[in-house]
Amino acid sequence: MPLKKEQKYRSWVEVDLDNFAANLQEIKRLIGPDVDFMPAVKADAYGHGAIEISNTALQNGAKMLGVANADEGIQLRVSGIEAPIVILGPSTAAEIEDIIKYNLTASVSEISFARQLQKALQQAGRKLPVHIEVDTGMGRGGTMRNEAFKLVMDISKLPNIIIEGIFSHYAASEIIVPGNHRQWQSFLELLGELQGAEIDIPICHMDNSGAILNYPTFKLNMVRPGVMAYGIYPSEQTQSKATVLPIMSFKTTIILLKDFPANYGIGYNSTFVTKRPTRVATIPVGYGDGYGVILSNQGEALIRGQRAPIIGRISMDMSTVDVTNIPECELGDEVVLMGAQGNERITADEIAKKARTISYEVLCALGKRAPRVFLQKGKASAVSPRLRRVFVPDEEKSISRIDNIIRHCLQTRARNEELGNAIYYEMFETLFGKEDRQLELRSAFRYDISIAQMPKTKDNGQNYFRVNTRVSYKKTLKNDIFMIGCAVDNKQLSALFEDPLCEYRWLLGAAKGTDIARAFSVENVRVDNRKVSITEAKKTARGYEVWCGADFLKEKLNTEVKIEIEITTKQAKENKIFPVYLVYPTRGVEINFDYQKAKLKNVREESFFAGRHPAPAVTSSKGKFVKVKVSDREWIFPTSGVIFFWDI
Repeated sequence: MPLKKEQKYRSWVEVDLDNFAANLQEIKRLIGPDVDFMPAVKADAYGHGAIEISNTALQNGAKMLGVANADEGIQLRVSGIEAPIVILGPSTAAEIEDIIKYNLTASVSEISFARQLQKALQQAGRKLPVHIEVDTGMGRGGTMRNEAFKLVMDISKLPNIIIEGIFSHYAASEIIVPGNHRQWQSFLELLGELQGAEIDIPICHMDNSGAILNYPTFKLNMVRPGVMAYGIYPSEQTQSKATVLPIMSFKTTIILLKDFPANYGIGYNSTFVTKRPTRVATIPVGYGDGYGVILSNQGEALIRGQRAPIIGRISMDMSTVDVTNIPECELGDEVVLMGAQGNERITADEIAKKARTISYEVLCALGKRAPRVFLQKGKASAVSPRLRRVFVPDEEKSISRIDNIIRHCLQTRARNEELGNAIYYEMFETLFGKEDRQLELRSAFRYDISIAQMPKTKDNGQNYFRVNTRVSYKKTLKNDIFMIGCAVDNKQLSALFEDPLCEYRWLLGAAKGTDIARAFSVENVRVDNRKVSITEAKKTARGYEVWCGADFLKEKLNTEVKIEIEITTKQAKENKIFPVYLVYPTRGVEINFDYQKAKLKNVREESFFAGRHPAPAVTSSKGKFVKVKVSDREWIFPTSGVIFFWDI
């Protein structure tokens, strides 16, 4: 399909996400409803573009993603993917820091790595899952089968490591041979031994694309489809066992047309000499694009729906095509090196056969420096430049690079370097604070305030209001323990903001000298409607800290949850103001101020919302309540809020 003019490149790869989704549905049909799947998205998703492919896979039911190393996992994490990511190759000690930092699932093949991981996790106060690989006959990664039981037992004693999965890999699943049966039986026997020892490993996986097609009865509870997800059959024998659709096309354009006489040499060393007057098209693709030299004088291209031979030696950046039999072709015409045009198609298998390699290598290499254009419903939905796909620097350089891009964009937009810098620094501190902390996003923020007279007591209760506040919002849970803090001044409040475990912060509006522990009480904390226990409450240099935690929260890490907090405070009547501040980007806000039991007079609100649509809807009932609301479709940015003030 020709691209629109503004989307054209010298060459490009088209990736049909609809066909990819259809292939995943076919895989789900083959494995049945009781088996989950983890698509292999290593090597930039076999050259297709790991970020977009991973997102589409997750939208179509993938439970996990399989990568080859920590760098590939980091690329997915920094793109915003939060699903479990399993490193399928043996993990290394050099990757441990990143595995912990980016919440990746390591593959373990020997005990020394597991012990190093345990030590690092213990120092970080973290727990992480691992998958143990077993060599049942592949002769590559994994612990030897006769050592696997002991390895599992040894790792099970490491307190910070959770054995989430165990897996093996077939050596020849694309064909039906006795070795596959031996590997299957060997792995089953190991699982039986572990079950007999009461070692429960939740996820077991062995089937790759070939096994899914050739051995439908060899079922565990997870499969790892690779090449078939990308529309390639593992072998000729498997073609009748499923229907998968190719999803990648490699295209370029004619950049030069020339007419040559007979006996004219074409390309380096004149490996092709014209036998007649010949019209030759030059295309900007060579072995630097993964179109190998071995295809010289034997590859083919599609132009205007017809096959045309590659002639001459393929160069690093250019190749030449005999278009004598396509006289109507012109400069700028689309050229298809892999994929369909008209009624013709050149497949990865066809190219692999000519290049004396396998289709896997063709997919990974072809068009490796070309942008990926992702198609949905026949239209280009996104474009991924090469650098986005393959450039994952260390974090310090990455953040610096991103910062510079943003800063220069603001300078250009403001048409003033000084003003652009000022906007950048203000924006950065507003969203991320003075330190480089992770951006937190919240939604469905609701704040219900009920202010009432306090009963008269010996300690001058008549000088205070009782304030009951219920706060609820949705966010991605990052910690299974957290703290709710109360400060008496801005210095303490700033200290609470420095602690990433501080989930909610309160600035007490009580009289000087008030006992903070008596004036501030956390009554109830819930996550997804389940009660979270208060484990400790203490006074510190930064105020009053209430620590909360529950075992069930470990299961909810890195998933969106609803958090509810109920707080009771005392507020001095002389302090005739109640502020509500938003310190994180929040989508959807509702703040209710109920004062009918406090006998307040002339209650007003002052809203200050930063965002694209900063004007909230305000409703009120005299003597009863004031409600401030922003639609769930709208984002409100930090330094926003509402101040309620009144007379007595």
